[in-house]
Amino acid sequence: MREIKAAVISDAVRGMCISAAYDLPGGTKRKIEESLVSEDWPPAKSILERIIENYELAADKSIPICQDTGAALVFVEIGQDVFVSGDLNEAINDGVRRGFRDGYLRASIVADPLRRSNTNDNTPAMIHYDIVPGSVCKITIALKGFGSENMSRIAMLAPGDGYEGVRAFVLRAVEEAGGNPCPPIVVGVGIGGSFDKAALLAKKALLRPLDDIHTDKFYADMEDELLEAINALGVGPQGLGGRTTALAVKIEVMPTHIVSLPVAVNINCYVSRTIREEL
Repeated sequence: MREIKAAVISDAVRGMCISAAYDLPGGTKRKIEESLVSEDWPPAKSILERIIENYELAADKSIPICQDTGAALVFVEIGQDVFVSGDLNEAINDGVRRGFRDGYLRASIVADPLRRSNTNDNTPAMIHYDIVPGSVCKITIALKGFGSENMSRIAMLAPGDGYEGVRAFVLRAVEEAGGNPCPPIVVGVGIGGSFDKAALLAKKALLRPLDDIHTDKFYADMEDELLEAINALGVGPQGLGGRTTALAVKIEVMPTHIVSLPVAVNINCYVSRTIREEL
């Protein structure tokens, strides 16, 4: 049994929140820069140039890439041979609290969905746990802006809807979102499971690096086909037209019931702030 002190987790989460808010992953930057090369619509090219300028300034000056520094989504893979000395939930929330304070990040969480009083420290975090073999704790944090989160969609399709039904649903979700999620976007798709699992799969799909290729060729090809179809919609950067509506499509799947075909779409704006650390 390996012990990890709660304070170590809290400190790690604090630093991860700040780093994620200031600096995009390298794979995301590469996708944006590749899109600039292939984009031929002048307004779209101009927007992509401003996006690049923005994230370069943010990293250089250690300031947030976007004013919406998001909700802290925390995914914890904790080994079954790990013992955390202290309250793990509180350690994560303390790290978020200190990270948003010390990084001068916007507090966007309200304590009650209807009465709307701000918690003033961006807690509580949205925490998901997976128990895995081993003695390692892996933490992934996604700072999720809600202009894009609000464009999420879920459907319980019939099995007979199949590939074409899923494809049509994903394209409709992106087209209806238009410029609201601040494209270029990253599209996470969850297929299978149940109503709740499909949504979580779509969320977890967005955690994959943008240059990651699906291990199942069928879904790797589907990701490529959907990306091409989405970019053919012509929504473009910030909804003003062009080739670059999406930077990537990521799909995650799991078994489901014989009479159902759940599918969920979760969208990220280009500010795809995801960071991982192993403790």
